[in-house]
Amino acid sequence: MRFDIKDKALASKGKARILWADRNMPVLRAIRDRFEKEKPLKGVRVAACLHVTTETANLMRTLKAGGAQVALCASNPLSTQDDAAASLVEDWGVETFAIKGEDHDTYYKHLNAAADIKPHITMDDGADLVSLIHSSRKEALKTVVAGTEETTTGVIRLRSMAKDGVLGYPIIAVNDAMTKHFFDNRYGTGQSTLDGVIRATNMLIAGSTVVVAGYGWCGKGVSMRAKGLGAHVIVTEVDPVRAIEAVMDGFDVMPMAEAAPKGDLFITVTGDKHVIRKEHFLAMKEGAVVCNSGHFNVELQLEGGLYEICKARATVKDMVEEFLLPNGRRIYVLADGRLVNLACAEGHPAMVMDMSFANQALSAEWILAHKDELGKTVHVIPEEIDRDIAKIKLETMGCSMDELTEEQKAYLASWQEGT
Repeated sequence: MRFDIKDKALASKGKARILWADRNMPVLRAIRDRFEKEKPLKGVRVAACLHVTTETANLMRTLKAGGAQVALCASNPLSTQDDAAASLVEDWGVETFAIKGEDHDTYYKHLNAAADIKPHITMDDGADLVSLIHSSRKEALKTVVAGTEETTTGVIRLRSMAKDGVLGYPIIAVNDAMTKHFFDNRYGTGQSTLDGVIRATNMLIAGSTVVVAGYGWCGKGVSMRAKGLGAHVIVTEVDPVRAIEAVMDGFDVMPMAEAAPKGDLFITVTGDKHVIRKEHFLAMKEGAVVCNSGHFNVELQLEGGLYEICKARATVKDMVEEFLLPNGRRIYVLADGRLVNLACAEGHPAMVMDMSFANQALSAEWILAHKDELGKTVHVIPEEIDRDIAKIKLETMGCSMDELTEEQKAYLASWQEGT
Protein backbone atom coordinates (compact mmCIF):
# COMPACT_ATOMS: atom_id res chain seq x y z
CA MET A 1 0.00 0.00 0.00
CA ARG A 2 1.28 3.47 -0.89
CA PHE A 3 1.59 6.12 1.80
CA ASP A 4 3.77 8.99 3.01
CA ILE A 5 3.28 9.90 6.66
CA LYS A 6 5.44 11.06 9.55
CA ASP A 7 5.58 7.93 11.74
CA LYS A 8 3.58 4.70 11.73
CA ALA A 9 4.33 4.33 15.45
CA LEU A 10 1.78 7.08 16.11
CA ALA A 11 -1.05 4.83 14.91
CA SER A 12 -2.27 3.57 18.30
CA LYS A 13 -2.68 7.12 19.61
CA GLY A 14 -4.38 8.11 16.37
CA LYS A 15 -6.82 5.20 16.49
CA ALA A 16 -7.89 6.11 20.04
CA ARG A 17 -8.51 9.70 18.96
CA ILE A 18 -10.37 8.65 15.79
CA LEU A 19 -12.70 6.43 17.82
CA TRP A 20 -13.18 9.24 20.35
CA ALA A 21 -14.27 11.58 17.53
CA ASP A 22 -16.53 8.84 16.16
CA ARG A 23 -18.51 8.84 19.42
CA ASN A 24 -19.63 12.37 18.54
CA MET A 25 -20.43 11.65 14.88
CA PRO A 26 -23.68 9.66 15.05
CA VAL A 27 -25.01 10.79 11.65
CA LEU A 28 -21.89 9.65 9.84
CA ARG A 29 -21.97 6.43 11.88
CA ALA A 30 -25.51 5.71 10.74
CA ILE A 31 -24.48 6.30 7.12
CA ARG A 32 -21.45 4.04 7.56
CA ASP A 33 -23.64 1.24 8.93
CA ARG A 34 -25.89 1.47 5.85
CA PHE A 35 -22.94 1.74 3.47
CA GLU A 36 -21.45 -1.42 5.02
CA LYS A 37 -24.58 -3.34 4.05
CA GLU A 38 -25.42 -1.77 0.69
CA LYS A 39 -21.92 -1.01 -0.75
CA PRO A 40 -23.12 1.95 -2.89
CA LEU A 41 -19.51 2.92 -3.71
CA LYS A 42 -18.29 -0.53 -4.69
CA GLY A 43 -15.49 -0.28 -7.26
CA VAL A 44 -15.36 3.53 -7.06
CA ARG A 45 -12.00 5.27 -6.68
CA VAL A 46 -12.09 8.42 -4.53
CA ALA A 47 -9.20 10.92 -4.36
CA ALA A 48 -9.68 13.20 -1.36
CA CYS A 49 -7.75 16.39 -0.60
CA LEU A 50 -9.00 17.30 2.87
CA HIS A 51 -7.65 18.30 6.27
CA VAL A 52 -6.23 15.05 7.65
CA THR A 53 -7.85 14.98 11.07
CA THR A 54 -9.64 12.44 13.26
CA GLU A 55 -12.98 13.57 11.86
CA THR A 56 -11.76 13.17 8.28
CA ALA A 57 -10.55 9.71 9.21
CA ASN A 58 -14.12 8.73 10.05
CA LEU A 59 -15.27 9.99 6.65
CA MET A 60 -12.58 7.83 5.01
CA ARG A 61 -13.80 4.84 7.04
CA THR A 62 -17.32 5.51 5.80
CA LEU A 63 -16.26 5.68 2.14
CA LYS A 64 -14.32 2.43 2.51
CA ALA A 65 -17.32 0.81 4.20
CA GLY A 66 -19.29 1.74 1.09
CA GLY A 67 -16.83 -0.17 -1.08
CA ALA A 68 -14.63 2.71 -2.30
CA GLN A 69 -10.89 2.68 -2.88
CA VAL A 70 -9.61 5.85 -1.24
CA ALA A 71 -6.44 7.96 -1.49
CA LEU A 72 -6.17 10.91 0.90
CA CYS A 73 -3.82 13.89 0.89
CA ALA A 74 -3.74 17.06 2.99
CA SER A 75 -5.45 20.24 1.83
CA ASN A 76 -3.19 22.41 4.00
CA PRO A 77 0.49 21.94 4.96
CA LEU A 78 -0.13 22.63 8.66
CA SER A 79 -3.52 21.01 9.29
CA THR A 80 -2.46 17.34 9.35
CA GLN A 81 -2.74 15.38 12.59
CA ASP A 82 0.15 12.94 12.18
CA ASP A 83 -1.30 10.35 14.53
CA ALA A 84 -4.58 10.28 12.60
CA ALA A 85 -2.63 9.85 9.34
CA ALA A 86 -0.67 6.96 10.84
CA SER A 87 -3.82 5.21 12.03
CA LEU A 88 -5.50 5.60 8.64
CA VAL A 89 -2.60 3.69 7.10
CA GLU A 90 -2.07 1.07 9.82
CA ASP A 91 -5.59 0.43 11.10
CA TRP A 92 -7.93 1.29 8.22
CA GLY A 93 -5.87 0.61 5.11
CA VAL A 94 -6.30 4.07 3.59
CA GLU A 95 -3.55 5.32 1.27
CA THR A 96 -2.59 8.55 3.03
CA PHE A 97 -0.13 11.22 1.96
CA ALA A 98 0.15 13.91 4.63
CA ILE A 99 2.80 15.19 7.04
CA LYS A 100 2.24 18.19 9.28
CA GLY A 101 4.56 21.01 8.22
CA GLU A 102 5.28 19.55 4.77
CA ASP A 103 6.96 21.96 2.36
CA HIS A 104 5.54 23.20 -0.93
CA ASP A 105 7.15 20.48 -3.04
CA THR A 106 5.97 17.70 -0.71
CA TYR A 107 2.47 19.15 -0.67
CA TYR A 108 2.25 18.90 -4.46
CA LYS A 109 3.91 15.49 -4.48
CA HIS A 110 1.11 14.33 -2.19
CA LEU A 111 -1.56 15.91 -4.40
CA ASN A 112 -0.14 14.00 -7.34
CA ALA A 113 -0.09 10.78 -5.34
CA ALA A 114 -3.83 11.14 -4.73
CA ALA A 115 -4.43 11.84 -8.42
CA ASP A 116 -2.44 8.73 -9.33
CA ILE A 117 -5.36 6.41 -8.50
CA LYS A 118 -7.24 7.77 -11.54
CA PRO A 119 -10.24 8.79 -9.44
CA HIS A 120 -13.88 8.55 -10.35
CA ILE A 121 -14.75 11.08 -7.61
CA THR A 122 -12.67 13.91 -6.17
CA MET A 123 -13.27 15.39 -2.74
CA ASP A 124 -11.66 18.76 -2.26
CA ASP A 125 -11.24 21.39 0.44
CA GLY A 126 -10.01 24.48 -1.38
CA ALA A 127 -10.01 23.07 -4.95
CA ASP A 128 -6.26 22.37 -5.14
CA LEU A 129 -6.83 18.80 -6.34
CA VAL A 130 -9.32 19.93 -8.99
CA SER A 131 -6.89 22.63 -10.12
CA LEU A 132 -4.07 20.10 -10.38
CA ILE A 133 -6.21 17.72 -12.45
CA HIS A 134 -7.16 20.57 -14.79
CA SER A 135 -3.54 21.67 -15.27
CA SER A 136 -0.70 19.17 -14.97
CA ARG A 137 -2.78 15.99 -14.55
CA LYS A 138 -5.33 16.35 -17.34
CA GLU A 139 -5.26 12.61 -18.09
CA ALA A 140 -7.22 12.12 -14.87
CA LEU A 141 -10.17 13.93 -16.44
CA LYS A 142 -10.83 10.78 -18.48
CA THR A 143 -11.97 8.85 -15.38
CA VAL A 144 -13.50 11.52 -13.12
CA VAL A 145 -17.29 11.42 -12.97
CA ALA A 146 -17.79 14.31 -10.54
CA GLY A 147 -16.43 15.89 -7.39
CA THR A 148 -17.38 17.55 -4.14
CA GLU A 149 -16.06 20.76 -2.57
CA GLU A 150 -15.96 21.37 1.18
CA THR A 151 -15.19 25.04 1.66
CA THR A 152 -16.27 28.53 0.59
CA THR A 153 -12.91 29.36 -0.99
CA GLY A 154 -13.01 26.24 -3.14
CA VAL A 155 -16.58 26.85 -4.28
CA ILE A 156 -15.63 30.38 -5.36
CA ARG A 157 -12.70 29.03 -7.41
CA LEU A 158 -14.81 26.29 -8.99
CA ARG A 159 -17.68 28.61 -9.90
CA SER A 160 -15.12 30.84 -11.58
CA MET A 161 -13.86 27.84 -13.57
CA ALA A 162 -17.43 26.94 -14.58
CA LYS A 163 -18.13 30.54 -15.62
CA ASP A 164 -15.02 30.52 -17.82
CA GLY A 165 -16.08 27.21 -19.37
CA VAL A 166 -12.99 25.31 -18.21
CA LEU A 167 -14.49 23.07 -15.52
CA GLY A 168 -14.10 19.54 -16.79
CA TYR A 169 -16.65 17.76 -14.62
CA PRO A 170 -19.58 18.55 -12.28
CA ILE A 171 -19.00 19.57 -8.67
CA ILE A 172 -21.36 19.29 -5.72
CA ALA A 173 -20.92 22.33 -3.45
CA VAL A 174 -21.06 20.59 -0.08
CA ASN A 175 -20.19 23.93 1.52
CA ASP A 176 -23.53 25.35 0.33
CA ALA A 177 -25.57 22.78 2.24
CA MET A 178 -27.41 24.45 5.12
CA THR A 179 -26.28 21.65 7.43
CA LYS A 180 -22.71 22.58 6.48
CA HIS A 181 -22.22 26.35 6.32
CA PHE A 182 -24.88 27.29 8.89
CA PHE A 183 -23.19 25.06 11.45
CA ASP A 184 -19.64 24.14 10.40
CA ASN A 185 -18.71 27.65 9.29
CA ARG A 186 -20.47 29.46 12.12
CA TYR A 187 -20.20 27.24 15.19
CA GLY A 188 -17.20 25.16 14.12
CA THR A 189 -15.01 28.00 12.88
CA GLY A 190 -16.20 30.28 15.68
CA GLN A 191 -15.17 27.93 18.46
CA SER A 192 -12.08 26.33 16.91
CA THR A 193 -10.55 29.65 15.83
CA LEU A 194 -10.61 31.06 19.33
CA ASP A 195 -9.40 27.69 20.60
CA GLY A 196 -6.38 27.89 18.28
CA VAL A 197 -5.55 31.46 19.31
CA ILE A 198 -5.77 30.64 23.02
CA ARG A 199 -3.70 27.46 22.71
CA ALA A 200 -0.98 29.29 20.77
CA THR A 201 -0.82 32.45 22.89
CA ASN A 202 -2.74 31.91 26.15
CA MET A 203 -3.88 35.51 25.72
CA LEU A 204 -6.90 36.78 27.62
CA ILE A 205 -9.75 37.44 25.21
CA ALA A 206 -11.90 39.26 27.77
CA GLY A 207 -11.22 42.97 27.54
CA SER A 208 -9.24 42.63 24.32
CA THR A 209 -10.20 44.33 21.09
CA VAL A 210 -10.67 41.65 18.43
CA VAL A 211 -10.80 42.70 14.78
CA VAL A 212 -12.64 40.20 12.58
CA ALA A 213 -12.16 40.68 8.84
CA GLY A 214 -15.25 39.41 7.04
CA TYR A 215 -18.81 38.83 8.26
CA GLY A 216 -19.81 35.76 6.31
CA TRP A 217 -20.82 32.65 8.22
CA CYS A 218 -17.28 32.15 9.53
CA GLY A 219 -16.97 35.80 10.54
CA LYS A 220 -20.32 35.66 12.29
CA GLY A 221 -19.17 32.65 14.29
CA VAL A 222 -15.80 34.14 15.25
CA SER A 223 -17.38 37.47 16.24
CA MET A 224 -20.05 35.75 18.31
CA ARG A 225 -17.56 33.58 20.18
CA ALA A 226 -15.12 36.49 20.78
CA LYS A 227 -17.97 38.58 22.16
CA GLY A 228 -19.03 35.68 24.35
CA LEU A 229 -15.53 35.57 25.84
CA GLY A 230 -15.76 39.25 26.73
CA ALA A 231 -13.96 40.88 23.82
CA HIS A 232 -14.78 44.19 22.21
CA VAL A 233 -15.30 43.18 18.57
CA ILE A 234 -14.69 45.27 15.46
CA VAL A 235 -15.79 43.93 12.09
CA THR A 236 -14.38 44.97 8.72
CA GLU A 237 -16.45 44.32 5.59
CA VAL A 238 -16.82 45.26 1.93
CA ASP A 239 -20.45 44.14 1.56
CA PRO A 240 -22.95 46.76 2.79
CA VAL A 241 -25.60 44.16 3.71
CA ARG A 242 -23.19 42.14 5.82
CA ALA A 243 -21.78 45.33 7.31
CA ILE A 244 -25.18 46.55 8.49
CA GLU A 245 -25.95 43.06 9.79
CA ALA A 246 -22.78 43.24 11.90
CA VAL A 247 -23.89 46.64 13.24
CA MET A 248 -27.33 45.24 14.10
CA ASP A 249 -25.62 42.34 15.87
CA GLY A 250 -23.88 44.83 18.13
CA PHE A 251 -20.44 45.16 16.56
CA ASP A 252 -18.49 48.21 15.44
CA VAL A 253 -17.85 48.29 11.70
CA MET A 254 -15.02 50.24 10.09
CA PRO A 255 -12.33 49.92 7.40
CA MET A 256 -9.19 47.94 8.26
CA ALA A 257 -7.16 51.16 8.10
CA GLU A 258 -9.18 52.49 11.07
CA ALA A 259 -9.24 49.19 12.93
CA ALA A 260 -5.50 48.48 12.60
CA PRO A 261 -4.33 50.83 15.42
CA LYS A 262 -7.09 49.59 17.76
CA GLY A 263 -6.87 45.80 17.61
CA ASP A 264 -5.15 43.48 20.05
CA LEU A 265 -6.06 40.42 17.97
CA PHE A 266 -6.78 40.28 14.24
CA ILE A 267 -8.56 37.32 12.62
CA THR A 268 -9.18 37.14 8.85
CA VAL A 269 -12.01 34.98 7.49
CA THR A 270 -12.79 36.49 4.09
CA GLY A 271 -11.52 34.00 1.51
CA ASP A 272 -9.84 36.91 -0.29
CA LYS A 273 -6.28 38.11 -0.80
CA HIS A 274 -4.23 40.68 1.15
CA VAL A 275 -6.99 41.69 3.53
CA ILE A 276 -4.32 42.78 6.00
CA ARG A 277 -1.56 44.56 4.10
CA LYS A 278 1.78 46.06 5.03
CA GLU A 279 0.28 49.49 5.78
CA HIS A 280 -2.03 47.81 8.28
CA PHE A 281 0.84 45.93 9.95
CA LEU A 282 2.73 49.21 10.31
CA ALA A 283 -0.28 50.84 12.00
CA MET A 284 -0.76 48.10 14.58
CA LYS A 285 -0.03 48.61 18.27
CA GLU A 286 2.82 46.97 20.14
CA GLY A 287 2.15 43.27 20.76
CA ALA A 288 -0.76 42.87 18.34
CA VAL A 289 -1.49 39.25 17.38
CA VAL A 290 -2.46 38.45 13.77
CA CYS A 291 -3.91 35.20 12.45
CA ASN A 292 -6.04 33.77 9.67
CA SER A 293 -8.88 31.27 9.68
CA GLY A 294 -9.65 31.50 5.96
CA HIS A 295 -8.52 28.64 3.77
CA PHE A 296 -5.34 30.17 2.30
CA ASN A 297 -2.70 32.27 4.07
CA VAL A 298 -2.80 34.89 1.29
CA GLU A 299 -5.38 36.77 3.37
CA LEU A 300 -2.32 38.23 5.12
CA GLN A 301 0.22 40.04 2.94
CA LEU A 302 3.26 38.19 4.21
CA GLU A 303 5.28 37.68 1.01
CA GLY A 304 5.84 41.11 -0.50
CA GLY A 305 4.53 42.72 2.67
CA LEU A 306 5.39 41.91 6.29
CA TYR A 307 8.40 39.75 5.45
CA GLU A 308 9.97 42.59 3.48
CA ILE A 309 9.31 45.48 5.87
CA CYS A 310 10.28 43.81 9.15
CA LYS A 311 13.72 44.51 10.63
CA ALA A 312 13.95 41.15 12.38
CA ARG A 313 11.87 38.03 12.95
CA ALA A 314 12.06 35.18 15.44
CA THR A 315 10.00 32.20 16.53
CA VAL A 316 9.12 32.82 20.17
CA LYS A 317 7.08 29.63 20.73
CA ASP A 318 5.39 26.95 18.65
CA MET A 319 3.35 28.55 15.87
CA VAL A 320 4.09 32.09 17.12
CA GLU A 321 6.51 34.30 15.17
CA GLU A 322 7.59 37.76 16.28
CA PHE A 323 8.20 40.54 13.75
CA LEU A 324 10.09 43.72 14.64
CA LEU A 325 8.75 46.59 12.53
CA PRO A 326 10.73 49.64 11.37
CA ASN A 327 8.80 51.77 13.89
CA GLY A 328 10.16 49.66 16.76
CA ARG A 329 6.86 47.91 17.53
CA ARG A 330 6.56 44.14 17.59
CA ILE A 331 3.65 42.12 16.24
CA TYR A 332 3.03 38.38 16.28
CA VAL A 333 1.76 36.13 13.48
CA LEU A 334 0.31 32.72 14.29
CA ALA A 335 0.90 29.55 12.24
CA ASP A 336 2.53 31.32 9.26
CA GLY A 337 -0.89 32.75 8.48
CA ARG A 338 -2.30 29.26 7.89
CA LEU A 339 -5.62 28.09 9.30
CA VAL A 340 -5.15 28.87 12.98
CA ASN A 341 -7.94 26.56 14.12
CA LEU A 342 -6.23 23.53 12.57
CA ALA A 343 -2.57 24.51 12.86
CA CYS A 344 -2.78 25.54 16.51
CA ALA A 345 -5.73 23.45 17.68
CA GLU A 346 -7.74 20.43 16.46
CA GLY A 347 -10.10 22.08 14.01
CA HIS A 348 -13.86 21.88 14.25
CA PRO A 349 -15.47 19.74 16.93
CA ALA A 350 -16.56 16.28 15.78
CA MET A 351 -20.20 17.12 16.54
CA VAL A 352 -20.09 19.77 13.80
CA MET A 353 -18.02 17.80 11.29
CA ASP A 354 -20.55 14.99 11.68
CA MET A 355 -22.99 16.94 9.51
CA SER A 356 -20.36 18.27 7.08
CA PHE A 357 -18.95 14.83 6.37
CA ALA A 358 -22.37 13.24 6.25
CA ASN A 359 -22.97 15.64 3.33
CA GLN A 360 -19.73 14.46 1.71
CA ALA A 361 -20.62 10.77 2.03
CA LEU A 362 -24.18 11.17 0.77
CA SER A 363 -23.05 13.44 -2.06
CA ALA A 364 -20.68 10.73 -3.29
CA GLU A 365 -23.57 8.28 -3.35
CA TRP A 366 -25.88 10.81 -5.05
CA ILE A 367 -23.29 11.61 -7.73
CA LEU A 368 -23.17 8.00 -8.87
CA ALA A 369 -26.95 7.79 -9.10
CA HIS A 370 -27.26 11.04 -11.11
CA LYS A 371 -23.97 11.25 -13.03
CA ASP A 372 -25.67 11.20 -16.43
CA GLU A 373 -27.85 14.22 -15.57
CA LEU A 374 -25.12 16.58 -14.37
CA GLY A 375 -23.53 19.22 -16.56
CA LYS A 376 -20.00 20.55 -16.09
CA THR A 377 -20.91 23.12 -13.49
CA VAL A 378 -21.22 23.60 -9.73
CA HIS A 379 -24.41 22.18 -8.20
CA VAL A 380 -26.02 22.99 -4.87
CA ILE A 381 -26.43 19.89 -2.75
CA PRO A 382 -29.96 18.43 -3.06
CA GLU A 383 -32.35 19.76 -0.40
CA GLU A 384 -33.52 16.26 0.53
CA ILE A 385 -29.98 15.32 1.61
CA ASP A 386 -29.74 18.46 3.71
CA ARG A 387 -33.08 17.83 5.44
CA ASP A 388 -32.38 14.13 6.05
CA ILE A 389 -29.07 14.97 7.74
CA ALA A 390 -30.77 17.59 9.93
CA LYS A 391 -33.49 15.11 10.93
CA ILE A 392 -30.98 12.41 11.85
CA LYS A 393 -28.91 14.91 13.83
CA LEU A 394 -31.96 16.08 15.77
CA GLU A 395 -32.87 12.49 16.60
CA THR A 396 -29.38 11.75 17.90
CA MET A 397 -29.63 14.86 20.10
CA GLY A 398 -32.90 13.62 21.60
CA CYS A 399 -34.94 16.37 19.94
CA SER A 400 -38.23 16.07 18.10
CA MET A 401 -40.35 18.43 16.01
CA ASP A 402 -43.96 19.20 15.28
CA GLU A 403 -45.49 17.97 12.02
CA LEU A 404 -47.87 19.92 9.82
CA THR A 405 -51.51 18.89 9.99
CA GLU A 406 -53.33 18.22 6.73
CA GLU A 407 -55.18 21.51 7.24
CA GLN A 408 -51.87 23.37 7.63
CA LYS A 409 -50.40 21.75 4.53
CA ALA A 410 -53.45 22.74 2.50
CA TYR A 411 -53.30 26.32 3.80
CA LEU A 412 -49.62 26.71 2.92
CA ALA A 413 -50.24 25.35 -0.57
CA SER A 414 -53.25 27.51 -1.37
CA TRP A 415 -53.96 31.11 -2.28
CA GLN A 416 -57.74 31.28 -1.85
CA GLU A 417 -57.85 31.66 1.93
CA GLY A 418 -56.90 35.10 3.20
CA THR A 419 -57.78 37.33 6.12
